[in-house]
Amino acid sequence: MTHDLLEAARRFADAHVDVDGVARTPFPGFVLFREAAPTPLNYCVNKPLVAMVLQGAKRVTVGGNTVDFGAGQSLLITAEVPTISQITLATSGAPYYSLVLELDLALVEALVVEMGTAPFVVGAPVKVESTETEVRDAAFRLLHLLDRPASVPMLQEQLMRELHFWLLAGRHGGAIRALGVTDSYARRVGRAVSLIRAEYVKPLPMERLAEAAGMSVSTFYTHFRAFTSLTPLQYQKQLRLIEARRSMLAEGTPIAHAAYGVGYESIPQFTREYARMFGNPPARDVREARTRTRRLNNASN
Repeated sequence: MTHDLLEAARRFADAHVDVDGVARTPFPGFVLFREAAPTPLNYCVNKPLVAMVLQGAKRVTVGGNTVDFGAGQSLLITAEVPTISQITLATSGAPYYSLVLELDLALVEALVVEMGTAPFVVGAPVKVESTETEVRDAAFRLLHLLDRPASVPMLQEQLMRELHFWLLAGRHGGAIRALGVTDSYARRVGRAVSLIRAEYVKPLPMERLAEAAGMSVSTFYTHFRAFTSLTPLQYQKQLRLIEARRSMLAEGTPIAHAAYGVGYESIPQFTREYARMFGNPPARDVREARTRTRRLNNASN
């Protein structure tokens, strides 16, 4: 089944991959990734997800936690957190392939209720485990629907449900289950994360975030750091910097406009913190990123 899953992913990804290495499926939150060479560092904010590597290897950092994982393993991210990722093993002869499923939290919650009482686990927001046979089998049958498009609207819902079930029943189950418990600390921290994401350009007092999470300030700070590996201030800062970088690269926003647009009041402070996170000051980072993009585009043409 491992070989069958890789072949199904290879066929679809090779036929549908875009310039960013992404092959989107008609299934909500379910995409494939393909890269034929190691990549530069990628900075983004991920929703809770499971990434199943089928070939190649990848490194992901969240806060102070860095994990390496490869073929036959799955990465779980349990919080909506800023991540730094890099594909570390990929060649033209053996490209990197992975399946990524954004977890449907409403479905997780419904399954947790139906599956009954079971322990859930609180830990770091990133975790790597071997991918279970049942998870691979459900993912393969979901991909197989793509060969028969008429079957997608009839069968995708039950197969998505099955895939979530096996994830809950497997090695990642305890951590995923915490996301489906209505009043768990994971869900409470998630409410504060949603507030930061919605209003990251504004000053956000700790008291307001703690109130959103329904906790005291000290309890909130402890659990926020446990679930995200970051303090609330670090989280907001990384969110601002990632958005500023995206704006400069994707939209050509001038450095000062990008800095003010995400809430900075001091350009020197923005430049220092940007260089600390991305390794170069804004102008050089953007220039080098665009050069890499042009080289990749020329190589693919």
